[in-house]
Amino acid sequence: MSRPVSALEASADTALVLAGLLPTCQAALEAAEALRDAAKVAVAALVAPSGKIDAALLEREQFAAHGFAWLATYVTALREMLHWAERLEAEGALRELERLILQAAYGEYLQQMTGGIALSQVEILRPADMGLDAAQLTGFHTPAVEALVARGNTSAARQRLADLIGENLGAGTFGQVALGDETLEMVRDQFRKVADDHMEAAHAWHRKDELIPTAVVEQLAELGVFGLTVPEDFGGSGLGKTAMCVVTEELSRGYIGLGSLGTRSEIAAELIRLGGTKDQQAKWLPRIASGEILPTAVFTEPNTGSDLGALKTRAIKDGAVYKITGNKTWITHAARSDVMTLLARTNPDRPGYKGLSMFLAEKPRGTEADPFPAPGMSGGEIKVLGYRGMKEYELSFDGFEIVAGNLLGEVEGEGFKQLMATFESARVQTAARAVGVAQNALELGLAYARERVQFGKPIAAFPRVAGKLAWMAVETMIARQQTLFAAREKDSERRCDIEAGMAKLLAARVAWANADNALQIHGGNGYAEEYKISRVLCDARILNIFEGAAEIQAQVIARGLLTTGRN
Repeated sequence: MSRPVSALEASADTALVLAGLLPTCQAALEAAEALRDAAKVAVAALVAPSGKIDAALLEREQFAAHGFAWLATYVTALREMLHWAERLEAEGALRELERLILQAAYGEYLQQMTGGIALSQVEILRPADMGLDAAQLTGFHTPAVEALVARGNTSAARQRLADLIGENLGAGTFGQVALGDETLEMVRDQFRKVADDHMEAAHAWHRKDELIPTAVVEQLAELGVFGLTVPEDFGGSGLGKTAMCVVTEELSRGYIGLGSLGTRSEIAAELIRLGGTKDQQAKWLPRIASGEILPTAVFTEPNTGSDLGALKTRAIKDGAVYKITGNKTWITHAARSDVMTLLARTNPDRPGYKGLSMFLAEKPRGTEADPFPAPGMSGGEIKVLGYRGMKEYELSFDGFEIVAGNLLGEVEGEGFKQLMATFESARVQTAARAVGVAQNALELGLAYARERVQFGKPIAAFPRVAGKLAWMAVETMIARQQTLFAAREKDSERRCDIEAGMAKLLAARVAWANADNALQIHGGNGYAEEYKISRVLCDARILNIFEGAAEIQAQVIARGLLTTGRN
């Protein structure tokens, strides 16, 4: 194993890629893991002084706890980036491009771990916020860390990375993904072409605020998008969550709506596969997989948001039916759906989550003239900035009937538990959507920077534009590898609530940062509706909110790490 070089040993005259890069990264990763472990002890002392988390203390020390979640996310991201590079090296495919991506990722994230991690645009976490002292930080600054911080993400390295990206347009332009599976590579290529085919039309759908055309939905159904993870016994492809991520990313790269069409089918299929009776599985899964029926998820209420325990919509048993009364909001694709996975309270005497049940609520598909023709159900559209291709609605139920046999699992009070079993997959899929949006923003920014000439040359030649593009490529790869890691954990049937939360937390931030930077590269033109980046900026912003806001993800990660032995 090569000895890591120090910052002093590396001069500006040497190659931009650090000598002994992979072992240097391995040594730095060990230092980062030690810092994370020290932060875990320090934050536990703040929120769990007796050994068990105190809810009041956790709320009071939320900044420290959520900051620890971000720190741990960074460490996991660096580990997965090293694993990515090791896979490429084993195949003899670790080029200068990927080496620069790796060292920039390490150089920047290691620097932020002590210099400040942005939890949001106005919240910067520093080690002291988690109770870490100077001695612990001194131990972090090993020769490997110092070398990567000093030379990993320099202006020169970013410029070289941008040059390599510009010189190698085509396959692998932004770094090889290293899926390690020929089938997944074929799937990726196929859906990349599908996304490319619809990219221009998608911008028109957004500007006109139109639903994605039925013909496109049918095309994706024929390609198996709605049954990717449904077992083959029920008419699906049984390809697993990694394939789902690959497909979702590529479709979302074309338009977030394309990548999101399968989201509600994924949620519904997972609910039924894990919580449904055999008869329910036989009835619903083949129809979902084929795209014969389109589901929608009806969980959120006007005053509950992420606090599902406060849910008020009632389901009252009346003979052979349940009658639903209440209000729901932020329901995606509600008018054009055929079945709702609907969460309601069947037992008002059981507080919080315990009285909730999940239903498979059939409804007629609506039209533009009559979006909600079902008796006992009405709704109205919520106008939104982006994410428009399926539309958002608020719904009202007044005696809406669901046959009793469509109670998921045919047992009351299991709804919240059933829903929680799907959250890992849903968050992994949302992370993949975010990676696709981030990639789209990067490609739009690069294309514009190469075409736009100012002061006699393309603006891509200016260091700060090149630097933006380079870092966008680096962080998109970080988010991609972390998302694929979470998917592989899920495919291996290992608990991955923390990993899924990390993937979603980071990928959503990357999507927004890339969109913002790509718009900046466009300058004033980026603010014009005719340019796609204006849409991508609007689409990217929602990713940090739905499927659990960033604050919820950080809470899930922090609680999980502080109450288990997992890292």
